[in-house]
Amino acid sequence: MDDGAQTGAGRFGESPGSAPGSDLTGRYLVVLSDDVAGDAGASADAIASLTGVSYVASTRDVEGGADLEQLRSADATLFARLGVAVVTPADASGASLATLADADPRILAVEPERILHALDERAFSLDYVRGFRDGVSSLYDRLAADAAEPAATLTDTEEFTWGLIATRASSTGATGAGIGVAILDSGLDLVHPDYAGRPIVSMSFVEGAEVQDGSGHGTHCVGTSCGPADPPDGSRRYGVAPGAALYVGKVLNDRGNGTDSSILAGIDWALSNDVRVISLSLGADVDQVSQAYETVGQRALAAGTLIVAAAGNNANRSVGNPGFVGMPANSPSIMAVAAVDAGLRIANFSSRSSTVPGGEVDIAGPGVACYSSWPMPTRYRAISGTSMATPHVAGVGALISQSTGARGMDLWRALVEGAQPLDIPAADVGAGLVQAPS
Repeated sequence: MDDGAQTGAGRFGESPGSAPGSDLTGRYLVVLSDDVAGDAGASADAIASLTGVSYVASTRDVEGGADLEQLRSADATLFARLGVAVVTPADASGASLATLADADPRILAVEPERILHALDERAFSLDYVRGFRDGVSSLYDRLAADAAEPAATLTDTEEFTWGLIATRASSTGATGAGIGVAILDSGLDLVHPDYAGRPIVSMSFVEGAEVQDGSGHGTHCVGTSCGPADPPDGSRRYGVAPGAALYVGKVLNDRGNGTDSSILAGIDWALSNDVRVISLSLGADVDQVSQAYETVGQRALAAGTLIVAAAGNNANRSVGNPGFVGMPANSPSIMAVAAVDAGLRIANFSSRSSTVPGGEVDIAGPGVACYSSWPMPTRYRAISGTSMATPHVAGVGALISQSTGARGMDLWRALVEGAQPLDIPAADVGAGLVQAPS
């Protein structure tokens, strides 16, 4: 992380349709300066004067945090704890908003709202299948060349997943007890027997959807970060921080897609619950820092909350493509997580540090063939992605926070300083493999 990095590409990002790797909604994110962000009236005035809207609703007016169903009637929704609003401007284009924002010191930036996506490897496009074929061929060649001296590879045991062994979560005395962790994803299978009787605070930020997970991605990420210490059917343990206080926000629909406004609403809600760690296994392949997410990352750290996010799966290293860290993980104040396999090698799909200032990979976690909970009746499944590495880091963050009391920037430092160095360039894995406290 570079505390002094200059982020973004001016006060207004790409115009609609100009950015590869993501879709735009037609709405805009307005980032307020620190001078007005904490003042609801001043914030509403700034938003109204910029965009021409007449009704600005604030999440602070909704008991328990943001409830999108109650806020959708507004012309603009202010995520008060973040100092960011989502607006549908009245008769204003992106270019005109940019011009107005440049002249108004109350506004830090205006950006188009995007649709972000879950970051696992279950999207079987032709390019993916071709890359999978190339990757298998490369793996075969490498294994054949190394047959005389095979690399050590971790495996799941009857007691623990290889990810828990690699991160030392299998041997730590910490459980994350009393530490709030928010997993903002596609929800959770609320009838999954592994979570029966467990206190769970949950909310959906997807219009017309309940928290119940119809994708599987969220249930898997919840399981990796905070799954039970003793799964009731005798399964191996897969949860890093089984004692953590569990907050589940549905910000992605059952196809694994979600808007910036849903994700920001989830972050606002998580901060209202004073969680220590927010886990985002989602993103967009955009090689530009979002001023909105960078500002949110800074304000979350100042409030004592660390946001960790998947670096991205846009690499195909077997054919020489290292990819790049996408947003929001490329925000300097959000911890970007890469994925390694059970041989502690960089995953073929895991994105390398971005060339944008501050867009580095910060740390790595287990992210290949990771076993965790899955909606019933399947119950368990092993999948891959930087999405799987991210909740490993979030869970370890809860363990460290319980053990040391660290939060915010102190927790960030503890995670990177405690990481296990790997014989892999820092551009790929940052400080190395995340490690639980002794």
